[in-house]
Amino acid sequence: MNCPVSLGIDLGTSELKAILMGLDGTVLAHTGVRLSVSRRHSGWSEQAPEDWWQACLQALEQLRGHEAFARVACIGLSGQMHGAVLLGADDRVLYPAILWDDSRAVAEAEQLGPELAEVTGSLPMAGLTAPKLLWLQRHEPEVFNALDCVLSPKDYLRLRLCGERISEMSDAAGTLWLDVARRDWFTPMVRATGLEPAQLPRLVEGGAASAEVTLNGLGLPAKVVIAGGGGDNPVAAVGIGAINAGDGFITLGTSAAIVAITDHAAGNPASAVHSFCHALPDRWYTMGAMLAGASCLRWVTRLTGTADEQALLEQVQAQLPIGQPVPLGTPLFLPYLAGERTPHNDPLLRGGFMNLGHDCTPAMLGYAVMEGVGFGLLDALRAVQSAGADVTACALVGGGARSGYWAQLLANILQRDIFTLHGSELSACIGAAKLGFMAIGQGAELLAAGMPVKARYKPDLRQQPVLAARYRKFQGLLSAAKSLHD
Repeated sequence: MNCPVSLGIDLGTSELKAILMGLDGTVLAHTGVRLSVSRRHSGWSEQAPEDWWQACLQALEQLRGHEAFARVACIGLSGQMHGAVLLGADDRVLYPAILWDDSRAVAEAEQLGPELAEVTGSLPMAGLTAPKLLWLQRHEPEVFNALDCVLSPKDYLRLRLCGERISEMSDAAGTLWLDVARRDWFTPMVRATGLEPAQLPRLVEGGAASAEVTLNGLGLPAKVVIAGGGGDNPVAAVGIGAINAGDGFITLGTSAAIVAITDHAAGNPASAVHSFCHALPDRWYTMGAMLAGASCLRWVTRLTGTADEQALLEQVQAQLPIGQPVPLGTPLFLPYLAGERTPHNDPLLRGGFMNLGHDCTPAMLGYAVMEGVGFGLLDALRAVQSAGADVTACALVGGGARSGYWAQLLANILQRDIFTLHGSELSACIGAAKLGFMAIGQGAELLAAGMPVKARYKPDLRQQPVLAARYRKFQGLLSAAKSLHD
């Protein structure tokens, strides 16, 4: 009964999740608190860091009634990447946090140019952290001049828990300020955005002890250690056991990505493929990223006035059963609701339907959205392959993994075996909890432990000719979409 417990916290864009996990890997309790995003101008995406903290406090209060809460010995943190939390000298938040899908810094990303991309692991993109600081310097000089530190979102929670400004390698890689091979701040890029390294947090590895909780009133035991933690995708990889070179997975949440684990930094900046540090030492990952994934299905559910996503999925399954030919006249969908990264690196790109007719139904729109996200992932997969990495049979994680229909459709589109996992919606929390145990020198055997397979999906070769033809039409729509830039 005295076995230590790890508290895993995952700060997502739409929800903060938290779990209590035992040393045997059992999730003892979990909870979630919804979050909202502010979009006060077209292309902007912001959240208030105080809302994150209040959600964290609410989640801790909900877990506090569980008997395991009194045995928490460590905390692991995971969170949305690329956000800019802007702090003054007194740790006061100076400006709303600018999020990963914010596109205001397009000109600033172009200004930084591609010259340092081999060092930083990625082309400068509007959604990454560094260009946002150039935008701030240009458009909010008073805020920029008062700036004392820039943190990533999950590191703001750490600051509130322990009072220290600390980050780790995986989130730092997503800022564009890190030398991803050396795993240290890269001064030339830091200074290119008007900052000095002293304005960035101290770095640790994801499974290292970063600090102890010093805030009273949380109901936690004394001397609770906070692990370095990591960004959401690399920590989800730890959660599902994707820790060695050759491992890979697909994440289908608010955004979407193809991730391949490597033992060296191996990106392809020319195709907008990222090479970032894993949350574990001596590990990296190559990633093709989409800015909109399962969020596209939420969007079309609202658009069609359907009660919820499950109801729309049921209509899709009834009217366009998987394994049957796609009906003539089914629309095509470009999934660029927030712009796109891999392989287009175009934050101004926008989505749309094509081939709409009077006979189009909500089910046809729902199908087109899921297929369009699949085609976007196929674009990303091909770009990842161009970087010398590959994803063969792979796990599907995130909210979209709850749909067996979507999983089979992805297997057909990507021509890859896909498998889903029990509990994968908590993979980032579980990965964070594993890193928490590492920080107190325990739980090493949990790292390689995956999650029980829920279902397996093999490509249906009979669908390949039709899907290949629709994919070619999908690709042909890109130039038209680009021509509509404002």
